[in-house]
Amino acid sequence: MCDIADEASELIQRTLDVALQNRQRPAIEFTGKCHYCEEAISKGSFCSKECGEDYQKVERAKQFKGAA
Repeated sequence: MCDIADEASELIQRTLDVALQNRQRPAIEFTGKCHYCEEAISKGSFCSKECGEDYQKVERAKQFKGAA
């Protein structure tokens, strides 16, 4: 038989599991072009580390702007 502390702990864990699942972003689909500068690529999502970082900055700015 569970006590109230065990039930609370299970509820917290389930809540955290759902939050973590919702936090995961979908993978960027391969298109053959860099998602930032549109240069042709043979694999991945970006032609360079810098393009990936710049893309992430732009996406974060869009989210921040939308939340305001």
